[in-house]
Amino acid sequence: MTMTNTDHSTTAASGDVDAQTTAASATGSGSTAGPVTEEMLARGRRAHELDRKHVFHSWQAQGPFSPMTIVRSEGTRIWDGEGRELLDFSSQLVNTNIGHQHPAVVRAIQEQAADICTIAPQHVNDARSEAARLIAEIAPDGLEHVFFTNGGADANEHAVRMARLHTGRKKVLSAYRSYHGGTNLAVNLTGDPRRFPNDNPGDGIVRFMPAYPYRSYFGSTTEAEETERALRHLEDMIVLEGAQNIAALLLESVPGTAGIYTPPAGYLEGVRELTERHGIMLITDEVMAGFGRTGEWLAIDHWGVTPDLITFAKGVNSGYVPLGGVIMSDEVYSSFVDRQYPGGLTYSGHPLACAAAVATITAMRDEGMVENAKRLGDEVIGPRLEEIKAKHPSVGDVRGLGCFWAIELVKNRETKEPMAPYGGSSDAMNAVLGAIKSGGVLPFANFNRIHVVPPLNVSEDDVRTALDVIDRALDVADQHVE
Repeated sequence: MTMTNTDHSTTAASGDVDAQTTAASATGSGSTAGPVTEEMLARGRRAHELDRKHVFHSWQAQGPFSPMTIVRSEGTRIWDGEGRELLDFSSQLVNTNIGHQHPAVVRAIQEQAADICTIAPQHVNDARSEAARLIAEIAPDGLEHVFFTNGGADANEHAVRMARLHTGRKKVLSAYRSYHGGTNLAVNLTGDPRRFPNDNPGDGIVRFMPAYPYRSYFGSTTEAEETERALRHLEDMIVLEGAQNIAALLLESVPGTAGIYTPPAGYLEGVRELTERHGIMLITDEVMAGFGRTGEWLAIDHWGVTPDLITFAKGVNSGYVPLGGVIMSDEVYSSFVDRQYPGGLTYSGHPLACAAAVATITAMRDEGMVENAKRLGDEVIGPRLEEIKAKHPSVGDVRGLGCFWAIELVKNRETKEPMAPYGGSSDAMNAVLGAIKSGGVLPFANFNRIHVVPPLNVSEDDVRTALDVIDRALDVADQHVE
């Protein structure tokens, strides 16, 4: 049984299951876990049979897809339908920031369920109020109000709606090599191949080239050049599209499945200055990069940037119950003090989801998870990946922050030809990912990259073990270097 363990934003070029992780799943090994019982395995077999009979999977061609069954999860590990233990180095869809089955969060959900399972969003409930307080506390000064959604895609949809209503403008600038969700507007805001089948040119989205030092669109040879040229390009786009027509600029603080390419020094600050100068709302998408993933509570904290709106989901409660939201500035909030905001969701601020968020944020603080992510990035992951890059000619670039890193594989370091085409997979990547999973590690991959995205409370020993597995697997990639 196999699965694709890429983000909901990841798909093979053919539209079928991502062949990269399919191959990885097919060859997975690892120890047979004692905690997995025969009853669990029997339930897993039944679940797989019913899944294939009734479940329609996202981002997949349904016929050839054979998902991996998970029968148990705990901490940084999962057990598959054959009872094999795997170190979860993917955090699933980069959302289980506190790992699996954290007892404090499980207990909070149980206690909330015994109190109020659900309530309509027009009514106050203490779980939502406390979650909003904690989230606002994490946000920069001046962003005190939170609108809750079901996830990241509808958070981005509502942030754009708020910006359009606030400014009275229509157009929205969004970067290529980005991902913002799978709903109608969010997928059109997305700047990668997953958008192509759903393109709607009438949505008012204008895309621009982002700052991406490794694969510069501007011929830059230094980060300083990349920052200067990317900002000049962005300003040209604003002028040519008419600043008076642009409501917002939406940008992932650190792009996730699009490549974990951290912005060069000065870029985000320059984007903020441009948007302020032209009266454009800056929306930073922290859905994947937020809540400790980069070693700061929010990724924007690395650069001291204060946007007008922030979208979040995933790590806010590690996905234990679906939750997302928009944090808005006082200025944006003021637009809806005396006029109705035309939007809402039945499950906005669902008590179970918000209780999970409160417990997650509290556990992250009490256990120093954000600090742990920063230390691991600075002292373990970053240095080890540099060693791996020096050793393997198939590694073109390594980059990241905290527990949020990418290994970009290439056939040729000089030409930077990717190991798999943009938007697709390759036999080489299939083989590499198969070798990683054979070593007992569940990888996260997209196109020609392996992403290093473990839970934030992962141990240093587990990180070193997983990176050793990746190191050995890259011997396979080296065989495909031209």
